[in-house]
Amino acid sequence: MTDIDDRERFAGSPAHELALDCIEAGIDAAHPEAVLRDSVSLDGDSLRIEDASYDLTDYDEVVVVGGGKAGASVAVTLEGVLGERLDGGVIVTDDPVATDRIDVVEATHPVPNEAGVEGARRVRELAEAADERTLVLAVITGGGSALLPAPADDITLADLQATTDRLLESGASIDEINAVRKHCSATKGGRLAAAAAPATVATLAFSDVVGDDLGVIASGPTVPDPTTYADALAVLDRYDLDVPEAVRTHLESGAAGERPETPGPDADFSHVRTHLLANAWTAVEAVREIASERGYEPLVLSTRVRGEAREQGLAHVAVAEEVAASGEPVDPPAVVLSGGETTVTVRGDGEGGPNQEFALRAALEFGGAGGTEADGSDGPDDVVLAAVDTDGRDGGSDAAGAIVDATTVPDADAATEARAALTDNDAGTYLDGRDALVYTGRTGTNVNDLRVLVVE
Repeated sequence: MTDIDDRERFAGSPAHELALDCIEAGIDAAHPEAVLRDSVSLDGDSLRIEDASYDLTDYDEVVVVGGGKAGASVAVTLEGVLGERLDGGVIVTDDPVATDRIDVVEATHPVPNEAGVEGARRVRELAEAADERTLVLAVITGGGSALLPAPADDITLADLQATTDRLLESGASIDEINAVRKHCSATKGGRLAAAAAPATVATLAFSDVVGDDLGVIASGPTVPDPTTYADALAVLDRYDLDVPEAVRTHLESGAAGERPETPGPDADFSHVRTHLLANAWTAVEAVREIASERGYEPLVLSTRVRGEAREQGLAHVAVAEEVAASGEPVDPPAVVLSGGETTVTVRGDGEGGPNQEFALRAALEFGGAGGTEADGSDGPDDVVLAAVDTDGRDGGSDAAGAIVDATTVPDADAATEARAALTDNDAGTYLDGRDALVYTGRTGTNVNDLRVLVVE
């Protein structure tokens, strides 16, 4: 179960309690233990994954490969289901847990390290060793792009690290970032599944991307890749990224047809079946139920919110204002929910993450501290907003996100300080000073951002 650190410091009102309860319920609903309890089971020799059944008598060996932030939690749950029917495996994650049969390699996110390279090598070797009598359970969860780096043969880890830094700071979307990653890797973009052929591959996916594009989750190591080397080059040019020469040369040679493309939509993936087990809706649906039980009208804005974090924070405030002022589109008391993944274009050198920028921009409007100067409006003073990343780490910070209200930016002086913090991408420092940061620790799951607006 998720526990928010020092939760009593936020207990200012029933709205605060509800917002925190919603965050905890959403994260818990997306934890692999809860998800696999409903979607994976073993009955005799039959392994059920959702509506598919795998007859284990058809296989001499069952192995687990893959990774991501939720990878180890999925692995230990699979061990509990399969027991002695499981022959081993390798999972790479930044959130390790104790396992009995599956080796867990701890690596870093969002910038890859040598441990991740070694773990990815072991994952690929295990896939390559599989044959037609092997069932490969491929665990693909958010964060796998960084945690399973596997640099292409002419690219070094340092090249990959520098490229990752440039991409993350550019404001590029995750599908753009992963188009580049796929073409700099030996496992991404369908290459892991290709290496495992002719083994049967069953992918267990936890989505951390807007729209649940299987080719974007962890850069799609077990599904066909619709992107090309030319697409990857276009991303570098679109954002004018200064990447290492080896990376650009690698992509240019691929675009010129001098190296094989990733397996595309026409490639044979008949040996692969993919099961999407959890996504943003998994968390949002649990929150919606909590809100209804407490007598609040739930409204799901979208699970596909994207774009600049601070802009989306302002947009969510506008919805809360409408609910409070006119009872549209729902009557208060209400809980407005959203999921998705916002981004930050880094221009400063402060501390924080997308959810912290989202929350601070919203807090500027609450109580009128920000709205009065900007547009003459008064923000709602009876609203609480909680915004977190479900993996427990917002951006590169140790905080999951933040919870804010009208007291977070209480006056004009505070508003000036908050705007300066946003300019320097330093929302985390400001919110820490207001005791507004939410800490959960690593949660064992990752289905992207979760935002809860409670309107009394």
